[in-house]
Amino acid sequence: MKKIAFIIPPTVELLDLAGPAQVFTEAKFYGFEAELEFYQYRESPISTSGLGFGNIENYKNAKLKEGDFVFVPGMDCEYVRSIAFKAEREFFNWLKECAEQNITVCSICNGAFALGYAGLLNNTECTTHWRRVNEMQTAFPQAKVVADILYVKSNDVYTSAGISAGIDLALAILEELKGALFTHKVARGLVVYHRRSGRHKQQSIYLDYRNHINPQIHEVQDYLIDNLAKENSIESLAAMVGMSPRNLARVFKEKTGSTILEYLTLLRKEYANTMLNNPEYTIEYIASKCGFKTARQLQRILKK
Repeated sequence: MKKIAFIIPPTVELLDLAGPAQVFTEAKFYGFEAELEFYQYRESPISTSGLGFGNIENYKNAKLKEGDFVFVPGMDCEYVRSIAFKAEREFFNWLKECAEQNITVCSICNGAFALGYAGLLNNTECTTHWRRVNEMQTAFPQAKVVADILYVKSNDVYTSAGISAGIDLALAILEELKGALFTHKVARGLVVYHRRSGRHKQQSIYLDYRNHINPQIHEVQDYLIDNLAKENSIESLAAMVGMSPRNLARVFKEKTGSTILEYLTLLRKEYANTMLNNPEYTIEYIASKCGFKTARQLQRILKK
């Protein structure tokens, strides 16, 4: 089973730690098989909010293997600049050894400085909180520090911007591991919109058209995803969410930028393309499962 280990530094930012941890906790609720583990490298860490932690194991006791993940959340800026932090050579060497064992090392906010002192940012694109971008570039001149981006993966190292961007990073990792539809379910469970990185080239019908917080439109979108083969008339959809058909059509277009029919067609096309990867499925069977009346109708849609 995959392990996801979080390092809790002495002055951790709570949301940097809790955000990504909650993403993977929610993913476990939906069936993601992983163990979350928490470690420290200095006894009795206390968050910047003043909240302390109980008895936490030392990172040296972690038994990680290839394919696992290590997260280093952000911490108090003065601590990052301190001699005490820079002197944590044993911990930095451990991070480097993790990377050499193909354990993916990730950082949130100025946790990237730990990766820098571990030598993991040389010739590597990386990011941090927008207030610390110039400071990080100065501290690690061989790093390729980029700004105005939520997260970046380079040389098998993940770094993210500050605070809530750790949630975006965790969702991006989850999408790589479990796919877009699964990640959409997790994001909806957390009541967050999966903000994909500006560099994310692959579009996903399951994640796009979701940059809104209207619960009725989300409910319609979720229903359509799970019921592609049904007729899905606007009257039945409107009744489901307690709206008039005219109002549903207006609000759906306003919130998503797409009509219900356009959105449903994109969903069906995406699912059809997935099913076409299975050579045992006939085009007629795929058409029926996707809600198309004939195979010819499906073929016409796929050519567009």
